[in-house]
Parts: sequence; C-alpha cells; structure tokens
Amino acid sequence: MTAEPPGPVPGARELFSLDPAVAHLNHGSYGAVPLPVQRTQARLRAEQEGDPDGFFADLPDRIAAARSRVAAALGGRADRLALLTNVTEGIAVVLESVPLSEGDEILVTDHGYGAVTRAVERRAAETGARVRSVRLSLHTPDPAAVREQVLAAVRERTRVAVLDLVSSPTARQLAGQDLLAALREQGVITVVDAAHAPGMLPVDLAEAAGGADFWVGNLHKWAFAPRAAAVLAVDGARRSQVRPLMLSWEHDRGFPGRVEWRGTCDYTPWLAAPKGFALLERLGPGRVRAHNTALAAYGQRVLTDRAGLRALPAMEGSAMRAVRLPPGCAESEHTAKALMVAVRRRLNARIAVRPWAGGGVLRISAQLYNRPEEYRALAAGIGELLGR
Repeated sequence: MTAEPPGPVPGARELFSLDPAVAHLNHGSYGAVPLPVQRTQARLRAEQEGDPDGFFADLPDRIAAARSRVAAALGGRADRLALLTNVTEGIAVVLESVPLSEGDEILVTDHGYGAVTRAVERRAAETGARVRSVRLSLHTPDPAAVREQVLAAVRERTRVAVLDLVSSPTARQLAGQDLLAALREQGVITVVDAAHAPGMLPVDLAEAAGGADFWVGNLHKWAFAPRAAAVLAVDGARRSQVRPLMLSWEHDRGFPGRVEWRGTCDYTPWLAAPKGFALLERLGPGRVRAHNTALAAYGQRVLTDRAGLRALPAMEGSAMRAVRLPPGCAESEHTAKALMVAVRRRLNARIAVRPWAGGGVLRISAQLYNRPEEYRALAAGIGELLGR
C-alpha cells in the first residue's frame, strides 16, 4: 500500500501563476518563478526601459551586488563566482578554458545531460581529444560503486572529468566528495554539473568550487530565480584561466567580470535572483526540501504500485525521482519525445522522459505547488498509454 503523502505548505500554491488545469510534474527542467520574484523582475525591466543609458551604466556594480548576495546564500565568496545564464553556458565556458591536446581524454558518464555531453564531444573534436563515456548501472544505488567505475576509467591521458552532482535523467548522485578528491589526486580536472543543487540541496561553496575545479549550478530551477540564471564557481588559480565565450568591455576586469558582461543582454534574471533566495529563506529551506523530497518519493511509489513501473535509486534529499519504463518503450529520442507529447496532450501533465536501451526513463519532480492526486492521475494515465 502506498504511504500517505506529505501535507501541503499553507499558501504555497498561491505563490505561483501556473495553470491549475495542468499537472506540472517537471519542475526540474524549467522551474517555476514565484509571483514575488516575477514582480521584482518586472520592476527591473520597467526601470531599464525608463532609462536604458542609466540602467546599463550602473549595471556592473548592480551585478556585483547581486552576485554577493547569491554567493552568501550558497556559502561562497563573490570573487570566486560568476553569474551566467545556465549550466550549459557554464560548461561551454569551462571547456573553452581548459587546455586540451590531441590524444587527451575527457571523461563523462552515460547519465550526463545531453547538451553537456554534446558540448564535450564538440570540444574534443576541435582539440583532437577523445571522449570516454562510463556506463553506469541504472539500478545500483551504492555511490561507492559509481566511484569505482569512474576511477577505473581514468587513463594516463585523462585530463578532465565532467560529472553530475545529481544526474538530470536519473536523479542519481554521481560527483561525491570522495570521488572528486580521488580524481584531483590523479591530476584530473574536475567539472561538476550541479544544475539541480541550488535550492534543492544544501550547498556550501566555502571550499571555492564545492570540492571541484569548476562547479556550475542553475538558479532558475530550485532557487526560484527567473530564467535564465546560473552560477559558475572556480577554484584557486584557475580563475585567471577562465575565458569568456565572447569579448566585451569588461574583459580587462578579470574574473568574474570578463565572463558576466555581454553587452545589451537581459540581466534582470541575475538582479532578481536574490529575491528568489530571500523567498526560499522565508519559507524555510529545510521545510521546503523535506516537503518536496517526501512528495517526490510518494509520486515514485504511486508509479511503481499503480502503474507497475520499476523505481530507480535516487539521491537522498532529491526532489526528483525516476522510474524505468517497460522494454521497447522510449528507447530512442523519437519515441521518448512521442511519449512526452502523449502525456502532455492526453493527460494534461508535464514529465521528462529520457531514452534508454531496454526501456526509457521517466522522471518526475515535486515542488510546493504539486498535489498528491496529480501523481495518482499520472500513474493511472501512463498505465493506459503504455498499454496502447
């Protein structure tokens, strides 16, 4: 029998402008901006349009102030962080900044985010490096096994390892502190894709880049910032090596200014990001995390108990859960997208599906606005869709 779900947080659903007729079970992909943060961003945009010259003249100092508040919320220092649009951009900046030669290897896993893996493959093709992908079991929950498999893949020419803190498709922890330390001891540059960490997990960047050489996390998923906002944390001397994707007028100011400034772009998500952290603090980060974790676990149990799907192991404290789909289902990009479209159109629900050999992976998320009955309806509907 499926355990009882957690009770709602009073007033939480009214914080969002989401369509109540839709089951938004995919917060992990795009987030949802609370109304107080939306209003802050709207005021900033109105201010910009009221005096564009004045707004842009003051921007470097205002970005620095916003960065300081974001850094404080993440336990880090403002001079070690740069604001960016998203993790995909952050990974691109890192790959541009890391020296690679022909024959060098970049380590990734088959649980990595697709756009990140593609960026790695492109950079490898440009430099003559090779990409080595570590295949990890979907069903082995032991982080020690992940550590063993990744370390076993390290070779003499392994220069960089790009690892998820929480894997996007499978909600697994990969980049544990012991694994990062072991890689760095072997001279491997460590890059952590922490897209889901800010807001969802306790984050402490007091150690510069969270134990890695480079650490990138989104703010517009679980930290209630507007899209698109992210942070890039860089360890030690590597900050002087960071190369922006394009040069602009702040280039001579060094890191982080050379990475942040890109002319006439929309910086209001960064300026409004501290409002998201302030709201999270007011709600109680521990309270929000406990609610979301319990609700995501409930949703996973409903999908296993009522739809007969197989639960996949998840990182402790994660507000995302994944289940394995039956063999023959969602094993290609085309069929995975087709299932998401069917769920969207027939069930009026939003989920994430990742293709996987032997049966795709369906991921759900849980946020304050979600209700237990939404997961029950998904379980009933997905069973019918898969039966077809």
